[in-house]
Amino acid sequence: MASQLLCFLVLLTLTTICKSKSCHPNDLKGLQDFKSGIHSDTSGRLSKWIGRDCCKWEGIFCSNVTKRVVSISLPGLYTSDDAPIQSAMEGELSPSITLINYLEVIDIGDLLGITGKIPSLIGLHLPNLRKLNFVRNRFTGALPESICMLSKLEELYLQENGFSGFIPSCIGGVKNLRRMDVHSNKLSGVIPESITKLKKLESLCLQENVLTGDIPENIGNLQELKEVDLSNNSLTGIIPRSISRLKFMSVLYLNSNQLEGDIPLPSKPGKLSSLSFVRLQNNRLSGTIPSSIGYLTSLQRVSLANNQLKGSIPSSIGNLKLLEMLYLSCNQLSGLLPRSIGGISKLLYLSISHNMIEGPLPREISSLSNLQSLDLSFNRLNMSTIPKWLMQLPSLSQIYLAGCEIHGEIPDYIPKSLLELDLSANHLSGRIPAWIGSFSQLYSLNISKNKFVSEIPSTVTNLDILGVLDLHSNKLEGSVNAVFQIKSRFAEGSLTYLDLSDNNFSTGVEQIGMGGQEYIQHLNLSHNFLKGRLPTSVGTLKTLQTLDLSYNGLGANLPTSLANVTVLERLMLHKNQFTGRIPEEFLKLNKLKELNLSDNLLEGKIPYGKPFLDFPQSSFSGNRGLCGKPLLPCKS
Repeated sequence: MASQLLCFLVLLTLTTICKSKSCHPNDLKGLQDFKSGIHSDTSGRLSKWIGRDCCKWEGIFCSNVTKRVVSISLPGLYTSDDAPIQSAMEGELSPSITLINYLEVIDIGDLLGITGKIPSLIGLHLPNLRKLNFVRNRFTGALPESICMLSKLEELYLQENGFSGFIPSCIGGVKNLRRMDVHSNKLSGVIPESITKLKKLESLCLQENVLTGDIPENIGNLQELKEVDLSNNSLTGIIPRSISRLKFMSVLYLNSNQLEGDIPLPSKPGKLSSLSFVRLQNNRLSGTIPSSIGYLTSLQRVSLANNQLKGSIPSSIGNLKLLEMLYLSCNQLSGLLPRSIGGISKLLYLSISHNMIEGPLPREISSLSNLQSLDLSFNRLNMSTIPKWLMQLPSLSQIYLAGCEIHGEIPDYIPKSLLELDLSANHLSGRIPAWIGSFSQLYSLNISKNKFVSEIPSTVTNLDILGVLDLHSNKLEGSVNAVFQIKSRFAEGSLTYLDLSDNNFSTGVEQIGMGGQEYIQHLNLSHNFLKGRLPTSVGTLKTLQTLDLSYNGLGANLPTSLANVTVLERLMLHKNQFTGRIPEEFLKLNKLKELNLSDNLLEGKIPYGKPFLDFPQSSFSGNRGLCGKPLLPCKS
């Protein structure tokens, strides 16, 4: 009898041990089905999910009280032995995940390859959920209405997926939500008015969707809001005046919409006192820049560019002592630049291009010792000459003075430490100075649309990190050889953009692709007097997207090697004297969107197939010997 009792006690103990090492059946099935839906896991974490004691599986956390799974944490970005790791998973999310009904956290963000939809009844089955992170995967479908039942949800991260449909109108029911980020999806419709009931909301990021309609009028009710990003949508209407009540808001990005009306800034100090970063560019805002902008003394970066703002820049802007970036370009601003601007000592970037600002420039600008980038292009400054004091700003690295009515030669006091220089669309004349080659850090040089004469100086070959060179629409002559012989600190060259069009160049075309500048993406030598043949070395320009050699005197056969430039999108060779057939190999140019071979001496049958079938007759006309689609059939 005693031995039977002992056996019973041992059996009972073993059963208890086995039970204690086994997950709740629902949790186990939910996790096993999740694992089954994933067919690739570069981190190897799921391969360690063995046995039935899921509380010990990597990325799984259980409650000490209920022993139920409360967290699935498998982020794509994590650390192992203090080293950062980017992992990925591929597969489909199993709807069985909702069986794990004690879940508080689901973090499968940044895994890049998980597909599927948010389970339609997620709100009914996972009432304890506090955090949902699906960021940077490939989820699709709508946001289910049941998400509004997640009354404990605090963080919702669904950005950078393929979600579509509307934001549920009941979203205001997620009353504990603090952070909502659904940017970079395909969500449409309006921003629900109920969103203004989320009293705890601190961050709202809906940018880069296709949302329409107005910004909710009562957005100012969200008193905890610190960050609002609704940019890159199709929102209309005005910016609600209630927005000025958001005392903790530091980030306001409403750019790239279709917003109208004026900028609703508070009329007295104390409101929006935390506002630091403002982007309202690329809208249809009108009216003036309110003088009350001077009350927003926390501002660090402001962009109001590309709107319809009028009037003068208020002198109160000088009160913004923390301001680092100010972009006001492409408006209808007028009057003088306020002298107070010289008091913004932290200013790094100032752009007021494409307005109607008048001269003279206030000398107080010379106090901006930290200014790195200055764009005064296309105003009514009528500068005549470039002020020497302006060029003595100690931190200046980018200067744009296009369309400023500057005459004479390029002055030699321009700092040689510049990274970018734009003096285009002025009345500069004479030779391009040889000392241009001493700009050792120059990345971009634009002196197009001037009256420069003679040849490109040979010293241009010293510009070994030059990426952009634009000399178009001058009176330059001689050879283009020098630009293709520019030395480079990089193996494949530094030049990406080269425009020498509308000049009087006559030689040097044979150097294309010969001098080590193999990374050119845009090459325009049109409207010159270039002769000779297009060299086979053009085929080494593997990244070339635009090639325009039109309106020259180039001849001989088209080089077959051009077919190697498979990323070419625009090929303009019209108004030359090219002869022979169009190479069959050109059918490889399947990225071509624009083609013009008209008015040459080409002959034979046009290669049949795409991309040539996509182009009209005008792309081939004016070649008496050409035949075949889209021209007349060839004679047998």
